[in-house]
Amino acid sequence: MQAQAPGSAGTASGRPDYRWKRPQFFTNPFVRWGVPIAGLAYLVWATSTLSINWNRVAAGIPRAGRIFSNAWPPDFSRSNLIISGFTESIQIALLATALGLLISVPIALLAAKNIMPRGLHWFGRGIIIVARSFHPVIVAIIFVKAVGLGPFAGVLTLTVYSLGFVGKLLAEAIEEIDEGQVEAMRATGAGFIKVLAYAVFPQILPRQVGLSIYQLDSNLRASAVVGVVGAGGIGGTLMNSFRRFDYDFALAILLLIIAIILVSEAISGRLRSGLS
Repeated sequence: MQAQAPGSAGTASGRPDYRWKRPQFFTNPFVRWGVPIAGLAYLVWATSTLSINWNRVAAGIPRAGRIFSNAWPPDFSRSNLIISGFTESIQIALLATALGLLISVPIALLAAKNIMPRGLHWFGRGIIIVARSFHPVIVAIIFVKAVGLGPFAGVLTLTVYSLGFVGKLLAEAIEEIDEGQVEAMRATGAGFIKVLAYAVFPQILPRQVGLSIYQLDSNLRASAVVGVVGAGGIGGTLMNSFRRFDYDFALAILLLIIAIILVSEAISGRLRSGLS
C-alpha cells in the first residue's frame, strides 16, 4: 500500500488514511502519454510504407476459402509417406539433440566467466552468439547448399540450433552456481577437472536435464520446419503436397504434426515437472 503524504488530512478517527494507488510505469505525464502516441504513429507510418496491395488481399480471401474447402476432409490414404516422413523427422531431432548437447557443454564452460579467463570467456560467448544469430530456416538453407538435400542438412541445422539455445542457458546456469563449493574444492588443491566434476556439474545437472528435455521437444517442432527447404523430414513431404495442390493430403500432415507436438509437449511437461 502507498501511504498518504505527511501533513495531509487523515480519517475521521485521526488515523492516517492509507489508500492503494496503482503504480505508474511512467511518472512523467508527458512521457506516459507520449510513448503510446508515438508508438501508434509509428504503426500507422509503417503500415502506410509497406506497399500492401489491398486489392490482392481482398482477392485472396475467396481463394483461401477454396483452398480450405478442397482440403476437407483430410486424406490419410498415403500413410506410408506420412510414416516415413515423421520417422525421419524424429530421427533428425534425436540425433541433433544428442550432438547439440554434447557440443554445448564444453562451449558453455568456455562461455562462463566465473570459471574461465576473459579471453576464453569471450571466445565461448562468440560461438554462442553466432549460433543464435540466424533462424534455423536460414541455417538449413546454408547447409542444404553445402551438403545437399536430405536429413544430414537437417541434423547439422538443428545441432547449431541446439548449441545456441542450450549453450547460452547452460552458461548462465554455471555463472549462477554457489561459488563456495568451487572455492572449497580449490582450497583442497583439486585441479580444474575435479572442480568441474565435484563442484560445478552437480549444481547444474538438474538444469541440464531440464534443458535437454525442452530442446528435444523444440527440435521435434523445428524438424518439420527445416524440411520445407529440403533438410529432410516430414516438412519436405508437406511442401511437395502443396506444390501438387494436394491440399487434403497436406491437411492430414498438418493435423498429425499438431497431434505429435501435443503428445511431445505433454510428455516433456510431465518429465520437467518430475524434475522440479
